[in-house]
Amino acid sequence: MTIILAGGIGRSGLGGQAWAYLQYLLGFRALGHDVFYLEDCGETSSVWNWDTNEWTQELAFPAAYVRDCLEPFGFIDRWTYRTNTEAAGMPLDKLKAICAQSDLLVMRAIPLWDWRPEYDLPKRRIFIDVDPGFTQTNIAAGDHGYAAALRHADRLFTLGQRIGAADCAVPTENWSWLKTSPPVMLSEWPWVKDPPASHFSAIMRWDGFQDSEYEGKTYGQKDRELARFIDLPRRTSQKFRIALNGPETLAEYGWEIVPGEIATRTPQAYRQFIQQSRAEFGVAKHGYVQMRPGWFSDRSVCYLASGLPLLIQDTGLSGWLPTGEGILTFDDWPGILGGIEAINRDYERHRRAARRLAEEYFATQKVLPALLEAAMS
Repeated sequence: MTIILAGGIGRSGLGGQAWAYLQYLLGFRALGHDVFYLEDCGETSSVWNWDTNEWTQELAFPAAYVRDCLEPFGFIDRWTYRTNTEAAGMPLDKLKAICAQSDLLVMRAIPLWDWRPEYDLPKRRIFIDVDPGFTQTNIAAGDHGYAAALRHADRLFTLGQRIGAADCAVPTENWSWLKTSPPVMLSEWPWVKDPPASHFSAIMRWDGFQDSEYEGKTYGQKDRELARFIDLPRRTSQKFRIALNGPETLAEYGWEIVPGEIATRTPQAYRQFIQQSRAEFGVAKHGYVQMRPGWFSDRSVCYLASGLPLLIQDTGLSGWLPTGEGILTFDDWPGILGGIEAINRDYERHRRAARRLAEEYFATQKVLPALLEAAMS
């Protein structure tokens, strides 16, 4: 098929988001499909320039970032970064011609807010929700703009594997959400031989998004959850390193902090940061912990594929994903401290389990064919 993936690589300007889209682009291509990337910013391109630490509306900066992320992987002349008045990369006439012949338009994470006539041309259009719970509560609370944007999709998918379960607080109302998982391109995330690092690592944004309010409850970001465990480095001999977009005051509690915008600036730097870790330590968003959607991170699949275990906060994972080997979850202090001890006590067993879980649950050749079948049915 001919597939267009729409996303936000240039507007993020960081390697983690680039990889989140590359997993789909590389995975679709490996399955034999003809793949293109689209980033439509609407009226203007307003992005944070990590080099100058200021906002810019110049198209050149984010377009160059998209180019530098995609073209080393062979996506030359297969991307467009556009606004209402400007475009970079593939000419708009070529993009419109591809839309006319494409089988599927995939919107991951970000709807196409400015819907243009050519986006009606693909045979099917789908949206992939990567923020389960927050997406649905915002719509249920009356975000009509978001709801209108999603109605352009023929199918809606979510990483919230437990949406609809009795103990999952995510509202669905009259919206139908199909389940999917974050994919990982195994060949780009090989098993790490002899991990040199002694530290558990994390990549996180402190409070980059707004809290969500729904039916008298507030659903917050990662800052609320990490605050509960902020003195973890003082309670164990295990070392921790965080690539953080947020306050450096965490260093006062014993965390080794590196600026996230430097440590994960490019796809290559992001991969290197992960593969120089011993394991992942991850707190989830407060909203995920409270709503229990079964969310799993597109970052964590990269650790798993690399043969690096996870110690992550539970969002309802045990309802659909094996835990206890390779993936250890926690809700409280005994869970964290016991998880650290368990991973370090039998590290190689957890490493093998991590890679096996990546192969069985998250490999692109497992996730993407199922996604495409559901999208086109």
